[in-house]
Amino acid sequence: MAILRKVKGTMVLSVQKAQPVPRDGHQLENRTENRENENINRDVNIGGIVKRFLRIVSSAAVCGALLLAASVVAQNSAKKSNSGNSAAVSRGKSLFQQKCSVCHYDTSDQKKIGPGLKGISKRGTFTVNGNKITDESLKNWIDNGDQLMPPFKEVLEDAQVKDVVAYVKTL
Repeated sequence: MAILRKVKGTMVLSVQKAQPVPRDGHQLENRTENRENENINRDVNIGGIVKRFLRIVSSAAVCGALLLAASVVAQNSAKKSNSGNSAAVSRGKSLFQQKCSVCHYDTSDQKKIGPGLKGISKRGTFTVNGNKITDESLKNWIDNGDQLMPPFKEVLEDAQVKDVVAYVKTL
């Protein structure tokens, strides 16, 4: 069925399926306008959905790029700190073998003369007194000793103690 009508000042010819002819010509015109409005609204809604989807995808891409950049920066800084730390760990291992392995195992948690130190960082506390293990507490323990361990303040320099602490933390 073809309908000639005026839409916004322009004559438009619409072709539609044949429908029952209403008794009132206005009802047909209203139905046609309603269908056109529904189609326009549907197009607008679909366009809005597509725009929203594109915004979400682009936001996710930006977030992903930022996370990737942050992880690269973190890895680079970790590599730099580990490269300096690996030298300290290597020196600390050598010092441990010379000065500490007489009384302590570094490959076992079993007691030798003093406690085995493997896994000391995972334990989190000293077996002797239950104090928390930190870089500072390890340094103090090595420097000052206790009634069962001699002090190494006069034997090792501060830098050497730091190297031993770096090594013991890897056990």
